[in-house]
Amino acid sequence: MDYTDILYEIRGGAAWITINRPEKYNAFRGRTVDELIHAFQTAGWDPEVGVIVLTGAGDKAFCTGGDQSAHDGQYDGRGVIGLPIDELQSLIRDVPKPVIARVNGFAIGGGNVLATICDLTIASDTAQFGQVGPKVGSVDPGFGTAYLARVVGEKRAREIWYLNKRYTAQQALEWGLANAVVPPGELDAEVDRWVAELMDRSPTALAMAKVSFNADTESIRGISAMGMRALSLYYDTDESKEGGVAFREKRKPDFRKHVRKG
Repeated sequence: MDYTDILYEIRGGAAWITINRPEKYNAFRGRTVDELIHAFQTAGWDPEVGVIVLTGAGDKAFCTGGDQSAHDGQYDGRGVIGLPIDELQSLIRDVPKPVIARVNGFAIGGGNVLATICDLTIASDTAQFGQVGPKVGSVDPGFGTAYLARVVGEKRAREIWYLNKRYTAQQALEWGLANAVVPPGELDAEVDRWVAELMDRSPTALAMAKVSFNADTESIRGISAMGMRALSLYYDTDESKEGGVAFREKRKPDFRKHVRKG
């Protein structure tokens, strides 16, 4: 597959997968997600790869979720919502290797979900985390909500999703969303240290541990599949479309005028 939206590189036993859309704050469109799926499949079963690092190009954003310019009701690719993000989320869990989120800036919306799903998260102290779904007429009805609650607790997860605030890397560390926080200039060295330690561990034992951890939350995959079907229907409503239109017009959305009665 010829990559246009991502970069793929092997470094010291780690596959570095970089979302390469800095002009869009590394927001993903349909093609981006397809390329990420291909890259994770390649790295996940490459015997020379022991760890996978997911990050974003530049120093402003890890990932800011779905590209609103590619979202007019449904997104611009394949899948239930025109964006096979549920496949990508499942694949990050399914690959038999630790996946590290290297968070170098904004981890917002779908980007926050990806950072949450990764096995480990290492962040720059300038990074920011948070969800925006209800502000733009969207939601992640699966791993982005239910699994987040497993990580930070129900009250925090509901706050994150209902109020759509931004949270510092230090807050993410305190809440369990991040494993380590370092100054920006030390981020790559910190990631390399974690990779080196993981490369010294038994690959089979790590794979078995990962499957064991995932087993407890595997039911969320079913919730996500059902939720994505509902989300597809929601995206075709005027209420949801108002979020995207308002975002592109840089104004406050008026969702309530579009809410169906009854």
